[in-house]
Amino acid sequence: QVQLVESGGGLAQAGGSLDLSCVATGSILRVNNMGWYRQAPGQQRELVAQITRGAVENYQDSVKGRFTISRDNVLNIVYLRMNSLKPEDTAVYYCTMDVLPTDHENYQTYWGQGTQVSVSS
Repeated sequence: QVQLVESGGGLAQAGGSLDLSCVATGSILRVNNMGWYRQAPGQQRELVAQITRGAVENYQDSVKGRFTISRDNVLNIVYLRMNSLKPEDTAVYYCTMDVLPTDHENYQTYWGQGTQVSVSS
């Protein structure tokens, strides 16, 4: 069974940095798109950044130039480096991956458990 396990996050001051990582475990043939979403209290979940298997990156406008997404295709890990953090970045961050498990014919979308990022002013 495929699972995504997140680590990182926590508390930072405005202007500071935090790192997130997410590893896919289980019987996996291939992973296509990987990404990070976030959800602040009372708001809908929104895309933060996405990266294709070929390392093409896409960012929400509010994080461009501050956040960097990267991936390891061998270990099935996605990273999010967050610099110049702002209080409005405070949210629960979720990783997501499009995974082809060994026991499926089609890609399945999986989500991490979520990790809290809190930025104080």
